[in-house]
Amino acid sequence: MVRKRLTERWRRLGRTARILLAAGVAAVVVGGGAGAWALTREDTGQAQTMQVQATSGTVKETVSGSGTVEAAETADLSFEVSGTVTKIYAAEGDTVKKGDALARVDDTTLVANRTAAESALAAAQEQLDTDESAGATDVQIASDEAAVAAAEADLDSARQAVEDAVLRATIGGTVTAFDIAVGDVVGSSSGSSSGGSGGTGGSGSSTGGGSEDTGTDTGSSDAGTVSIVSAGSYVVEATVSADDAASLKKGLQATVTVNGVDEKVFGTVATVGKVAETSSSGAAVFPVSITVTGKRDDLYPGTSATAEITVKQREDVLTVASAAITTDGDQAYVQKVVDGETVKTEVTIGEVYGATTEITEGLDEGDTVEIEGFTRPSGSGSGGREGGQEGGFEGFGDGGEIRQMPGGGQFPGGMPGQTGGGQ
Repeated sequence: MVRKRLTERWRRLGRTARILLAAGVAAVVVGGGAGAWALTREDTGQAQTMQVQATSGTVKETVSGSGTVEAAETADLSFEVSGTVTKIYAAEGDTVKKGDALARVDDTTLVANRTAAESALAAAQEQLDTDESAGATDVQIASDEAAVAAAEADLDSARQAVEDAVLRATIGGTVTAFDIAVGDVVGSSSGSSSGGSGGTGGSGSSTGGGSEDTGTDTGSSDAGTVSIVSAGSYVVEATVSADDAASLKKGLQATVTVNGVDEKVFGTVATVGKVAETSSSGAAVFPVSITVTGKRDDLYPGTSATAEITVKQREDVLTVASAAITTDGDQAYVQKVVDGETVKTEVTIGEVYGATTEITEGLDEGDTVEIEGFTRPSGSGSGGREGGQEGGFEGFGDGGEIRQMPGGGQFPGGMPGQTGGGQ
């Protein structure tokens, strides 16, 4: 039955999903020329009527999430080789580009190791050439080739170690921490880089040094780290309720409101977590990462933000106030205003969008319908106003604005088919 279908569709909207109606959708008619509020100002306690128009526009179903703005990429770097720091090229607060030098260690021993590796490779290659010319056995040739391969690997490692004597930025951005000073003895603790949902993090620095001992005293091998966060590129790390997580997927568009930023920020869902977390209130929530669109200079990591993620959008949807719909058995009706008179008109309904309902047949855009059967409360004072609502019709505020009821709330004036005042 129609009334039952309306009720079920309303409940399916969920607790946190919001239906946002674009301009023109569910607009109450205002102004005399277009057929405005037609509240009959009868004596207190008398039944009132109101006229609204069927309007067409875009409807959106969204899911809300809250979280913080974070840099799209972060990098925590340290030297991959052991040595004593001899030069510093950057400091905390500096802006660096990918590949910029940050610090250098004494590479005297590393260069000597590279020279030795080059000599060892030359000797191994010469031995292979000699044995091949002398017609040595296959076993000997295989042994010589293995020696050449090992010498080549040692040389590659030695060359990389010399390169790693200079610590370089693996991403462009702002240096947020610089715990290295000239004279520090640093070691081969691994650097790392991590990307937010909107970016891909690189490695802290290339692996170098191989297994060869550089001969340098490692001393305090954990000393010396540099942290960098990307500049201009951000992600919003948010959480959504367990009920809403199933409707999200990568690529959905989001509108983000950032604390302290006046204009809206736009983004795209990058990842949706599959493992629930526990919110501060003890409820199950799921993590969602949203990549902020474009470069921004007005965002800062750690700033709180809320996101509205569009999970469904429909264009040119004809809707009318849900309270204008009545039922008779399985058939839905509206009181259509024709030449100043009301005509009971059959309609076919579609989706329910809070205070409005989709009409698929029976009305055209601009048709005026009448809402009947609500009563101005007695004793409301001047003009019959009470509690900021007129005529006791819940859902419509001053000036004819249709108010969206929160998830799980009531239809304005009750469910379609009721003639009460929203009780």
